[in-house]
Amino acid sequence: MFPQKGRSKFIYQGLKSLTFIVIYAASTYPAVAHKVTTATDVGATLHIEPNDNPRAGESTKTWFAMTRKGGKVIPLAECNCQLAVYAEPHSANEPPLIEPPLKPISAERYQGIPGTEITFPRPGAYQLHLSGKPKNGKSFQPFDLKFPVTVAAGSVTTDSTQKIQNVNDSITQGQTQGIPLWAIALSGLLAVGVFFGILRMVKRR
Repeated sequence: MFPQKGRSKFIYQGLKSLTFIVIYAASTYPAVAHKVTTATDVGATLHIEPNDNPRAGESTKTWFAMTRKGGKVIPLAECNCQLAVYAEPHSANEPPLIEPPLKPISAERYQGIPGTEITFPRPGAYQLHLSGKPKNGKSFQPFDLKFPVTVAAGSVTTDSTQKIQNVNDSITQGQTQGIPLWAIALSGLLAVGVFFGILRMVKRR
């Protein structure tokens, strides 16, 4: 159908276009990547600012874009929602590490959706449990959504290092300031007195 030369050129152009598409998708995907979870007739998208990259020891704005089947947004005013944060791994009966209170916020095109501030204590893997049921008992079914989250090292490490440094500085200053000047002067005078006393005894002999 194609001559050999034309076929090679066609394949080359096709590979070139495919490479461009792959590179473009790889470069744009992280900017829009969010964790989406569904259960029963409810789905929610987890957003963590900034860029879904929480850091330990730093207050992190977290919010959930919840929708019922069909795409209608579920505001916090229509849901008895609770959020629990677990450090991974955790057992089924283990109490949550944090239970941050939810409040209605406006973010992007969403109004009154559940949001909160979370401070993850240390780097590592966590799991967020968002559970709820409708306040009117009819609009959607009770749900329990789970979101895996990875937390990077942040200011918690820096703060710990700074505290250790401050303690060491305090100890050093305390050791230096703990010897008053009059004690140092008295020690010097005693040393001089002892020296002259020994010198006088030697001369008498």
